[in-house]
Amino acid sequence: MELKKLFLERLEAEEAATRKVIERVPEGHNDWKPHEKSMALGYLAALVASMPGWVSFMIETDAIDFSDASSEGFRTKAVASRAELLQLLDKGAADSRKSLEKTTDDHLMKPWAFKMGGQAVSEGPRYNMILDGVLAHLAHHRGQLTVYLRLNDASVPAIYGPSADEQF
Repeated sequence: MELKKLFLERLEAEEAATRKVIERVPEGHNDWKPHEKSMALGYLAALVASMPGWVSFMIETDAIDFSDASSEGFRTKAVASRAELLQLLDKGAADSRKSLEKTTDDHLMKPWAFKMGGQAVSEGPRYNMILDGVLAHLAHHRGQLTVYLRLNDASVPAIYGPSADEQF
């Protein structure tokens, strides 16, 4: 199987699971945190909604340096509404699908790096960086967001299995 086909299938599944969570994010609670050290709900929801779009960024670039001003457009910012979260998800997933459809397995084997101050913090074959830096990372933060949902009395969707609020 081609890597890009695998990633297209995973992107579709992750987009659907992410949509189920984003659709339940309570509005008007962007500043809510379960703990002072935790991310705010609005930031976390925007992060989860935008992460599927990172695949496109990782295919179209060779690195990102978070200490560089050029990374500013990549940085997550909370949005005001659930509709805006869904727009972030839709745009990012569509961009990633387009990038995946036109890429090659050879390109996915080439290196990609996450840098701070010019130093690689994490670097590896692009396909592995997408697996770890997007897909596994998305599953982690989406799970975190479901806890925020529960703590805000919002229903938690079934994602990989049933939840207390939803069966398959």
